[in-house]
Amino acid sequence: MTHPVSRTILLLDIERFSDRDDVEQAYLRRMLYDVTDRALETAGIDETLRTRADRGDSVMELIDANAPVTALLRALLTEVPVQLRALNRMASRSAQMRLRGVVAGGYVTVDDLDGWVGSDLNHACRLLDAALLRAALRERPDDFALCVSDSVYQGVVRHDHPGVPAADFHQVTVGTKNGPLTAWLHGPVPPAGEDHGERGAGEDHGERGAGEAPGGSGDRPAPATPATPATPGTTKDTEDTRNRPAPAAHRGAPAPGPVLDVNGGSVSFGGGYVAGDQHGVSGGRVTGDVVMGSKTDGDRS
Repeated sequence: MTHPVSRTILLLDIERFSDRDDVEQAYLRRMLYDVTDRALETAGIDETLRTRADRGDSVMELIDANAPVTALLRALLTEVPVQLRALNRMASRSAQMRLRGVVAGGYVTVDDLDGWVGSDLNHACRLLDAALLRAALRERPDDFALCVSDSVYQGVVRHDHPGVPAADFHQVTVGTKNGPLTAWLHGPVPPAGEDHGERGAGEDHGERGAGEAPGGSGDRPAPATPATPATPGTTKDTEDTRNRPAPAAHRGAPAPGPVLDVNGGSVSFGGGYVAGDQHGVSGGRVTGDVVMGSKTDGDRS
């Protein structure tokens, strides 16, 4: 095992990765590598200053502590969104890519199996998998959501460097199985009503958001179905009754036609009258007292 070394940790994860088939996943992985390489090149961080680990639906980069974090953040906030827009503009819905990103700092050790270990690395992974970051990406129209650790914010972001506006980052608390973590989310924070609790260890990174529109890009929720406008001359109660499905008939089959319920009163149709529950009227059902011609007591079928 090597000695712990200081590194900047970059994590990028593909949203809804496991919803895709093998061909789409292979394509998305290639695009993820391309986006990552271009962003790091834009930041002036060449291959000699970074080490990459593949996580399937995500990529992890350990970047030399001497590489400028300001340039990295600037590239993530500008270059990555531009690349994603260009990719998704030309791709089918199933091949579109949206990303969550985390930038953190700390000490990392390489073990005898070339694995990376360290509590700072664990914390960065917890931020990447946090429900709050998932919700942030799901609720925004952009294709990228970035979160930075508290140490990166305090050491770099809060100083408001050009291209890294401190005012655009908002403090959040992320719940994990190791306790709450303080982090800073770029862009708007999801509404308080969102479920921001801890996700189980090893949970699917490509989980579909609740209420998502089928075939849509990302985990955006499906739009609410607009209410049918009321017809002039009707009351809210009659409009609600009209929009309800017909109740089941007496023999257990649903009534195929419209339903007219008359409770406590009567309705006139040409001056006649029929009392009791009526069935088989133009494919529907009438209950109550209905006036149709002269008044006749009892049920009429």
